[in-house]
Amino acid sequence: MGCCVSRSTDSKASRIARWRSTGIVALRDSKLKAFPNEVFDLDRSVRTLDLTHNKIVDIPVDISKLINMQRLILAENLVQQLPTNLGKLQSLKLMTLDGNQITSLPDEMGQLVRLERLSISGNLLTCLPETIGSLRNLLLLNVSNNKLKSLPESIGSCFSLEELQANDNLIEDLPASICNLIHLKSLCLDNNNVNQIPLNLLKDCKVLQNISLHGNPISMDQFQQMEGFQDFEARRKKKFDKQIDSNVMIGSKGLDEGVDL
Repeated sequence: MGCCVSRSTDSKASRIARWRSTGIVALRDSKLKAFPNEVFDLDRSVRTLDLTHNKIVDIPVDISKLINMQRLILAENLVQQLPTNLGKLQSLKLMTLDGNQITSLPDEMGQLVRLERLSISGNLLTCLPETIGSLRNLLLLNVSNNKLKSLPESIGSCFSLEELQANDNLIEDLPASICNLIHLKSLCLDNNNVNQIPLNLLKDCKVLQNISLHGNPISMDQFQQMEGFQDFEARRKKKFDKQIDSNVMIGSKGLDEGVDL
């Protein structure tokens, strides 16, 4: 019996030593119902925390101790809300919260100024905080499969944004500020209620290559009459001709594949 305790202790000690040396805490599919307390003892050592596919409901406030963490992956859990002190994780570059039960994001999300990739699809969000506009380094925002009726005007301040995924929501129109996203390459809004998009979108977003609007009431005629359509079409065709891979969101039918008629 003592031998078993010793082995268990050795195993735990070696695991913690490995986490400390690599900076990677990976506990996917571990049937966890709560954060393992030993993770917080590592504080500044943690660079990546991956707790995908567990049964975690609460994110403890002690998470703010992991101030050097750059990647937080909590997909496929039972998380309902985020602690406000999450904003203290100033080193975060990637946060994945897909497949939880989150109903809102705290305003403190705007403090994550180094964040480059935020994915929170498959939750219960009804709105996004205006503070999201403070995420000036954000490259990817995925809020698909939620209950969003709109996107905040402040999203136009996410100046680095290259990819915006908001499929399967209840969005009716887009804020005019989206035209400020001069680095935007891909805009995906399948299965919403969008009947028009800002008139200057194609003219101002000069690197936009893909717009996907399946399952929306917008018409092809509206789209073709927008200023900048010809330039957009040229970029789209050039990309399609050059790149056929799993990330291409417009099919072989061209623009018709991205805008339901």
